[in-house]
Amino acid sequence: MIEIPSIQWFPGHMAKTRRLIQESLKLCDLVLEITDARIPQSSRNPELDRWVGAKPRMILLNKADSADPKATAEWIEYYRDQGIPAIACDCRSSKGLNRFLPTVKEMLSETLEKRKKKGLIGGALRVMVVGIPNVGKSSFINRMAGSKRAKVEDRPGVTRGRQWVNISSDLELLDMPGVLWPKFEDPAVGEKLAFTGAVKDDVIDIELLAMRLLGYLRQEYPQSIEERYKLAGTNYQELDEYDLLELVGRKRGMLVSGGEVNTERAAITVMDEYRSGRLGKITFDRPVKQGEQTDE
Repeated sequence: MIEIPSIQWFPGHMAKTRRLIQESLKLCDLVLEITDARIPQSSRNPELDRWVGAKPRMILLNKADSADPKATAEWIEYYRDQGIPAIACDCRSSKGLNRFLPTVKEMLSETLEKRKKKGLIGGALRVMVVGIPNVGKSSFINRMAGSKRAKVEDRPGVTRGRQWVNISSDLELLDMPGVLWPKFEDPAVGEKLAFTGAVKDDVIDIELLAMRLLGYLRQEYPQSIEERYKLAGTNYQELDEYDLLELVGRKRGMLVSGGEVNTERAAITVMDEYRSGRLGKITFDRPVKQGEQTDE
């Protein structure tokens, strides 16, 4: 597994974010958690469930256009079974975002009805937006806000590090700072964050990362690398991960003097082609369904 370097700004940054979230919950009607549809579980802060408690929750599976549609459907069903509505979307193109506000209103229909009975008509629903860095929180807020720019407003409950964004007369978003967590208990989580670029490549061995990616794709999406790197007719399924990377480099003609493969160049190519979508729609996390949990 890929070993991710320790995050030096923890625990101060995370502790501050936890306080901000817990202090702000009383100001909000609902919590929107944005995740990466390619790694729906690995891109969730495991502390968030405890921080948010019983507050109504919705999940936005962003970057769904780059994820395996079958896997995304499985995740939406998985969250629905937990009582959490989930929407697949792509915040860069706005695809799927038209379902966001209607879902919020449906989830908060009782709240809206109570306000109506009290004569409180016209007040905006307030949604807290949370998520780890690089899952697309800014893209979501900018898309929802249109031409409006996010700004800090002079109102109770707003402190440095969080911003109220007026979307419409119906909706206000509270943007919270993104934060990772101190230790990846499962090394595979750090690996998947690295695949998708949530962890910077300059702190990771790029060849090792590409080897692990090729190993995963060979097992779960063999057609993606077989077609892209013309591996049909080879023994690529039997090779170790380094030899597989070397084979890819050889197929691409990435040779140096003596006929050896430039594996660093091959690794960079593999990662670039995955992240640009040329290896297809890939998902690295699958939901564990009831009855599939293994005994400790």
